[in-house]
Amino acid sequence: MRLKILLPLLLAASIVLSACGFHLRGSDGKAALPFQTVFVNMPPNAPLGVELRRYLRAGGTQVVTDPKQAQAIFEVVSERRDQSAPLLNTQGRIREYTLFYRLRFRVRDNAGKELLAPVELVQKRDITFNENQVLAKEKEDELLFREMQGDAVQQILRRMAAIPKPDAS
Repeated sequence: MRLKILLPLLLAASIVLSACGFHLRGSDGKAALPFQTVFVNMPPNAPLGVELRRYLRAGGTQVVTDPKQAQAIFEVVSERRDQSAPLLNTQGRIREYTLFYRLRFRVRDNAGKELLAPVELVQKRDITFNENQVLAKEKEDELLFREMQGDAVQQILRRMAAIPKPDAS
């Protein structure tokens, strides 16, 4: 009897809380960058570059195609996807492994002055393995790498937003 009363109340409370519009500051993906124009020094079809450009534009920053017109130039120093040695069960079969996404980047102005020294971001995800679902696990790996890349883009935007505003001189 008590459960019949408590369950609708909990459901109503969760609906009210989820509909209130509460957001953490900066969770909308829009970072207030200290510059108006950015050049992303990556190929136009590179997945990281595409996502970064999209978020920059959504935040009101103009992404330019000529580095001479940019107040800031974003450069990827290195980008790597790795997989740890697998963890084996007692039968010697793979039980789980870890995926790593490593990104090293820097930001400089169009005169070559470093605005943000090279920074390395490391994303890590643990994944279980089932030899009966190898193809599904490969797809899951790709999804996890894409998710880690998206997390890296959010971190990049936060790091770029922390760069001091350039002098007006």
